[in-house]
Amino acid sequence: MAKKTIVILGGGVGGLVAVNELNKYLGGKTNLIVIDKSSRHIFAPSLLWLMLDLRKPEGICKELGLLESKGIRVINADINRIDLEKKIVNTSKEDVGYDYLVISLGAELNPDAIPGFKESAYNLYTLEGAAKLRDALKGFSGGKVAILISSMPYKCPAAPYESALLIDYYLRKRNLRNVSDIQIYTSEPLPMPTAGSAIGNAIKDILASRGIGFNPNTKAISINKEQIIFEGGKIHGFDLLIGIPAHKAPQVVKDAGLVGESGWIPVDKGTLKTRYENVYAIGDVTGIKLANGKMLPNAGVFAHYQAEVVAKNITSEITGNKPEAIFNGKGYCFLELGYGKSGFASGHFYAEPDPVVNMKKPGFFWHLGKIAFEKYWLWKWF
Repeated sequence: MAKKTIVILGGGVGGLVAVNELNKYLGGKTNLIVIDKSSRHIFAPSLLWLMLDLRKPEGICKELGLLESKGIRVINADINRIDLEKKIVNTSKEDVGYDYLVISLGAELNPDAIPGFKESAYNLYTLEGAAKLRDALKGFSGGKVAILISSMPYKCPAAPYESALLIDYYLRKRNLRNVSDIQIYTSEPLPMPTAGSAIGNAIKDILASRGIGFNPNTKAISINKEQIIFEGGKIHGFDLLIGIPAHKAPQVVKDAGLVGESGWIPVDKGTLKTRYENVYAIGDVTGIKLANGKMLPNAGVFAHYQAEVVAKNITSEITGNKPEAIFNGKGYCFLELGYGKSGFASGHFYAEPDPVVNMKKPGFFWHLGKIAFEKYWLWKWF
């Protein structure tokens, strides 16, 4: 019998875990292929440390080609088309057939959604953007700092708030905080609203204790020179703008007919199956509605656990067993505060009627835990 071919689209968190877990269970028994337009895996949580010059770009990246030493094929190419009927992925290098397809392409950043964003904002969510922001902060001598969340949803919901707290810490170290103002602008009613009002208000209180302004329910429509123009005609100036760009589903999944009414790929919330046979989707490219009508947040921890579930169930199908693994909606995240401290929140997002999320008291232990996790991640999967 010919070996089954399992193709994983994307070498981010979900794709990396999925292919490693499949290799653990089925190594040598299947053809495993990862396709990504980038040759590198970037450990995104460390972009915040890169912003403060606490990391170098080469220290938070790994070449996807390292996976080939495990017998995994890596194709570095653009994905042009997904033919679900013929079970073929067309890339800029070759056509790749599959028996099972795992889509882990993440959300595509869309800085063009707000006119002036690309010209004025430092994009916190890219390696290049974080490096440019690092250099800008080194030359910053005080003034108005704005952190703009373009729209919902966006990946890593804690990151904008962490960036505000870390910049506050950085400016205090340089004795510039008394001549600087830090403001967050977001269309959210509270920080991380899906986690519930208790968590949102706790983060809001932390921001207030550090003199960081929180401006909810504000939607930017354009950026002109050193001003953000919001709906309703409000205008706010800035000297340094950190931007979280709008997110959208990759065009290739839209063209394949995979996207639903939410604008993302609908999947079974437990198995991550799409409506197409042997096609799964995990991570930020999916749209999973919770019991309260909100969407499951876009966070790497969910992509990680979803990937484990998909790998187990594909393995069961191929080996003739009943697939029984279920993603339970549980996850966690760190919240960097500066001063060597972090918070830690964990919760059950599939709980009804609302997610149940708790946050531990911030401290040095959680910060050390995040450092340890970074080192573990870049060792474990490569």
